[in-house]
Amino acid sequence: MAFTLETERLQLREFIPEDAGFALRQLNEPSFIENIADRGVRDLEQARAYLLNGPIAGYENNGYGLWAVVEKSSGQIIGMCGLIKRPNLDHADLGYAFLPEYFGKGFAFEACTASIAAASRDFGLPQLLAIVNPDNTPSRHLLEKLGFRLQEIGVVHAGEPALCIYHCKPGNVLPKHT
Repeated sequence: MAFTLETERLQLREFIPEDAGFALRQLNEPSFIENIADRGVRDLEQARAYLLNGPIAGYENNGYGLWAVVEKSSGQIIGMCGLIKRPNLDHADLGYAFLPEYFGKGFAFEACTASIAAASRDFGLPQLLAIVNPDNTPSRHLLEKLGFRLQEIGVVHAGEPALCIYHCKPGNVLPKHT
């Protein structure tokens, strides 16, 4: 059975290849490219490959990955959020991205809170990281609100610019509700 998380307004579920239309749009949003990366995904076939080789492979290899964030009231995928295990980092990291029309509505906080809880409760992860572009002030504030603390500003991937690396211990941190 596929892993899911429920919150008041959201369902986080495993991506399936048929979600390629959403992935194509999300990965080509200017905010995604500016704050995360240009994944070079330009058509549905590449979007399906991204899902299969990224989030779906994560479920198979680690039991977790990025999940589709579905707004319960509309049934629409509005973003992605979840846990990513990168080979060059000691701990899994919290990742998230939302379509611009859903910014500023508390969806990222809600989805991230559920993902942090799952990290400890469902996957036994003792620590989580989060990697953020230093110029992405809204995401940096969100991470701090979620209980993450800046660990360092450093290079995550050789040859790429320095990023802010945050950490938290999910079992010991309760996000601050404001």
